[in-house]
Amino acid sequence: MINILIFVAFLIRLIALDQSLWLDEGTTAKVIRNYSYIDVVKKFLPNDFHPPLYYWFMKFWAGIFGSSEIGLRIPSVIFSVLTGYVIYLIGRKLKDRNTGMWAAAFFLFNPLVIYYSQEARMYMMVTFLLTTALYFFVNMGAKTAPLRNIIFFGLFSSLAFLTFYGSVFLIAVFLIYFLVNRQYRTFIFSLLFFIFSLIVISPLLYQQMANARESLKIVANWTQVLGKANLKNLLLIPLKFFVGRVSFTPKIVYYAVAGSWSSFLLFLLARSRLAGKRLRVFVIGPLALGLIFSFFSPLFQYFRFLYLLPSICLLLALREDKGLIRGIVLSGFMLWSLLYLLLPQFHREDWKSLAKQIKPADNVYMISSSADALIYYIPGFKIYDLRLKNDDLKNKRELTIIPYTAEIYGIDYGENLKKNNFRLISEKNVRNLTYEYWMKN
Repeated sequence: MINILIFVAFLIRLIALDQSLWLDEGTTAKVIRNYSYIDVVKKFLPNDFHPPLYYWFMKFWAGIFGSSEIGLRIPSVIFSVLTGYVIYLIGRKLKDRNTGMWAAAFFLFNPLVIYYSQEARMYMMVTFLLTTALYFFVNMGAKTAPLRNIIFFGLFSSLAFLTFYGSVFLIAVFLIYFLVNRQYRTFIFSLLFFIFSLIVISPLLYQQMANARESLKIVANWTQVLGKANLKNLLLIPLKFFVGRVSFTPKIVYYAVAGSWSSFLLFLLARSRLAGKRLRVFVIGPLALGLIFSFFSPLFQYFRFLYLLPSICLLLALREDKGLIRGIVLSGFMLWSLLYLLLPQFHREDWKSLAKQIKPADNVYMISSSADALIYYIPGFKIYDLRLKNDDLKNKRELTIIPYTAEIYGIDYGENLKKNNFRLISEKNVRNLTYEYWMKN
C-alpha cells in the first residue's frame, strides 16, 4: 500500500513541473553552470548564505541529467517522496502501520510540501536529511541507544547542517533533549558530529556573516525579505504550513477560509495524545529558537522551517481519530494542493514568458543581482543595472525597465528617468512580474 501511495505522490508532483524557474532557482542554475566545485565555495558562496552541499549535489546531478527546468527540480521531487517513506517508517515504529500510512499521506499531499517538492532549492533535501535523523532518533530507545543509530543520527543531522544552516534549530533541540534526559553518550557523540561539521564550514560561514552584515547596510529593505521576528511572520507559519502558497482575493475571504482551516488543524495538534507529546518538542522548540534568533539576525520565514512538517504530520496521524477526521485533513490538503497545481495563477513568477517579450536589441534595466532567472532563459543577454547613472542614459532613446526587487533595494528609478526626460509609455504584466517601456521625450 505504501508503494502505491509513494507512486501516486510522485505522479502528482510531475504536474506543472516545467513551469518557469523563479529567481532563486535561476541562481541554482547559474551556480551549477558557471562554477566549478571549488569555485562554488571560493567565489559564489561568500556572497550567498547557504552551505555548499546542495549546490555540490546539484552540480553532480546536472552533469548527468542536465539543467532543464524538470532536470533541476526532479531531485526535490525524489527527496520529498523519500521523506514520505521515512515518515511512514517512523509512524510504524511509534504506533503501527496504519499510523505510518496516514502520516506519510498527510506529508506527501501537504500543499506546502508539494510546492517545495517542485522547487530547485535545498529545502526538500534538508527535510529528507533531518527526517532521516529523526528516524534514527526514534529507533534509539532509552539511554542504552545502539551506537549504530547514534552514529547515523549524528551523520544525517550534520549533513543537514551542511545543506541548510537553518537546520541548526532542530539539531539544537535534539541536543538539549539528550542532555535533559541524561542520554550523555548520545549527546556527546551527536555534539561531536555537529562540532566537526561546524569546524569544516566555519571559514566560509565567517565570510558569509561578514558579507551579510554589509548587505543589510547597503540594501535598504533586505530585512523584509529575510523575515523579521514579528507577529505577521509568526502567524504565516501555520497558515502556509496548511494552505501552501495559494492566495486569492478578496483577501478577507482568503484569510477567513485559510485561517479557519489552519485553526482547525492547530486545534487537532494541540489535543494530540500522549504518544505525540515528545514530537511536539521538536516542532515548538525550533520555532522558539528561530524566533529568538531573528530578533538579532532576521530569518523568520515559514519556508525555512519546512523540515518541521514531518513531525506535524506524525502528530496528526498519532491522534486516535476516527477515519472521518483523518479523511477531512487529507482531503483538505489535497484540495489546496490541486488549487496550486492546476491553476497557473498560483505558480511561480513567469520569467519564461517575460523572456519571450524581450527583443535582442532592447536596453533592459533591472537589479543585476536579481536577473539570474532571466539570464537562464536568455543566455548571454546584456542586463543594465537599474541603479541608473546620467551618463548611462545620454545615448539611450528607449528603455525596458523590469522593476523586480527595486523596492527592496530602495531604488526610485522613475524619478531619475523623469529627470532625464524619459516618460513611461506602457506597462505590461506576466504572472507576478511587471515590465515597463520608457521613451525619451
